[in-house]
Amino acid sequence: MKRNWKWERSIPLLFLLVTIIAYGLLLPLTGFYWDDWPFAWMAKFLGPEEFIPAFAGVRPFLGPIFFVTTSLIPPVPLYWQIFALVIRFLAVLSAWFALKQIWPHHKRQTFLASLLFLVFPGYSQHWVAFTHINQEWIPFIFYLLSFGFTARALRRSHARNEDAAKVEAREMERSSIANTDTILALLLLVAGVFPTEYFVSIEPMRFLFIWVIISKQVDGVKQRLIEALKRWWPYLLIWLANAGWLAYFYTVGDYASYEVEVVNEPLTAIQIFSMFGETVWKAGFYIWIQILVLTSKAISAPTTLITLALIIVSFILIFFYIKKLNLAEGETQSFAIPAILIGLTGILLGRIPSFAAGLPLTLQASFDRFMISMMLGGSLFMIGLIELLIRNYRIKIIALSLLIAFGIGQQFFNANIFRRDWTKQQEIYWQLAWRAPALKPGTALLTHQLPIDYETDLSFTAPINWMYAPDYQRSDLVDMQSDLPYALLYTEKRLGGTAIPSLERDTKITLPIRRVSFHGSTSQVLVIYMPQNGCLRVLDSARADEITYGQQSHFLVDAIPLSDLSNIIIDTNQIVKPPFLSEPEHTWCYYFAKAELARQQGNWNQVIDLIDEARSLGYEPEDPFEWLTYIEAQALTGNMSIAQEISEDVLKQDNKIRKGICEVWKHIHASAPQDEGVAHIEQTLSVFQCAL
Repeated sequence: MKRNWKWERSIPLLFLLVTIIAYGLLLPLTGFYWDDWPFAWMAKFLGPEEFIPAFAGVRPFLGPIFFVTTSLIPPVPLYWQIFALVIRFLAVLSAWFALKQIWPHHKRQTFLASLLFLVFPGYSQHWVAFTHINQEWIPFIFYLLSFGFTARALRRSHARNEDAAKVEAREMERSSIANTDTILALLLLVAGVFPTEYFVSIEPMRFLFIWVIISKQVDGVKQRLIEALKRWWPYLLIWLANAGWLAYFYTVGDYASYEVEVVNEPLTAIQIFSMFGETVWKAGFYIWIQILVLTSKAISAPTTLITLALIIVSFILIFFYIKKLNLAEGETQSFAIPAILIGLTGILLGRIPSFAAGLPLTLQASFDRFMISMMLGGSLFMIGLIELLIRNYRIKIIALSLLIAFGIGQQFFNANIFRRDWTKQQEIYWQLAWRAPALKPGTALLTHQLPIDYETDLSFTAPINWMYAPDYQRSDLVDMQSDLPYALLYTEKRLGGTAIPSLERDTKITLPIRRVSFHGSTSQVLVIYMPQNGCLRVLDSARADEITYGQQSHFLVDAIPLSDLSNIIIDTNQIVKPPFLSEPEHTWCYYFAKAELARQQGNWNQVIDLIDEARSLGYEPEDPFEWLTYIEAQALTGNMSIAQEISEDVLKQDNKIRKGICEVWKHIHASAPQDEGVAHIEQTLSVFQCAL
């Protein structure tokens, strides 16, 4: 078949187009997640040079990567999301380069394997860009290039000479280039394996790649083994040196872990077999059709319909491009079987670090970041299977185009999850800003959890300090330790540990984040709560919120008596603005937050005005507990009948609010003068079955 060389030269442009379609369509609507926030805060307030000492006790060779990238790119979400696209594009070019050097006569297979690698649907963490670009993707690119230069060195060192007259000169030239390639491969291996443990176990894949190349040049299994080991041993030494370094660093050295315990007990054969089976099933098979399972759960949802449309369009694009490219080759078995075996090995090798650390391989969660070390193996495994099992060329191309389209759809589906997460962050930070225009330094915000998936309390602590201490500067201390003025802590995670030893008053609260720490006390606390559907609120023991919210987690309820609203500074000219998050439309939660602030000041008329304005605009609360402030304001301004009517309506909606209704009316009873409607209030308490 005649090849279309013009189309073949356009392959990098196709990679770029697929990168943009899969990862860039929602790019302006995504932001910072997970560890992105602490890292961005460090870059902004402490400077790029801070990453060197900050990583000294965790991953000392990773600090320089952060230093370089943060010196070049400001800590702005849009810039890092764009950079993530660039890095992803460079990664697929690196994978394509490596595979072409290993299998130079299988252009179609290496091209399609690279496309599968680009959209690999098991890895959903692309949008946690600040963290994963530095922590994984840059070292991974180094490792992929190292594979490629190793293969190129082998190919060049064994290239045949057809011109006998130029044998000596050509041999010297090839030897010099091969040696240069080998040196580059070794340096790139160091840069790929030392900064992070994610790729510590995949080095044996290089030996298998060398074996594939040697098999074309050397006859006999024994001779091939000797030759392959001879070529691999320099890389093996670096790999063993890294293993020795890790063994020292994790055990004897000063390693400051992420609270991950390495599995110490001997594993049973059943455990090992189960791990292998789960890993191969997920990374080798299930991920490629995962999008069908996810979209089937809400087939009529707009996200599902857009995703399915994108899959169809992508399938057509890929199918006709491959058909036009016309890289068909007759013999495929010499590629398929090695690809399957190497791919299967790569999948299992890639799982070893996370499994040894006792971490699960959970899809559609932050744990699927461990799939990055299985991406190359998983892509080779799938392309090998299709090449081996499907003989008809047209059906083969249809199958591969469909899988690539599924991968594009999966990544768009993931992008929409992160878009929603960024929107939820916008709601949380702005609602906090509306409710608490300023905070006393040293205030700790406590809650049991917040209804969001990709942020922890450490993630929230960074932007809260960015909001409330925009002029923060490191204190000039000898040990270079600094105090953060604010922190948000999850009691469910921190209570009973070093951060929050107990909820007794005057208990010290300590939250270290790299080389800065928050030092506070349970005597200076605000307890916040945000339901899955509803507005953020500051809880207050003075109005018996521990009873009103008594059905919530005890990790929340037990902390409410510590909440002191005087930590909110009301009379301030400071305008709190969450970084990078534009102020959302003023809907119900805006008016509710401002009404809560007015309630704190005892301005009941303003409470009523704010809620009435919200209602006139058509806004109503999703959480019936948000009516309590309005009921209280109406009653305390003499509108008892309105307060009682609303109470009755709310109780009809959700009987779980009965305790909250009772506490509000008890507070109304305690606040009302003895000669003004006390009898009516007591009658209302009786109607609502509230005991005084």
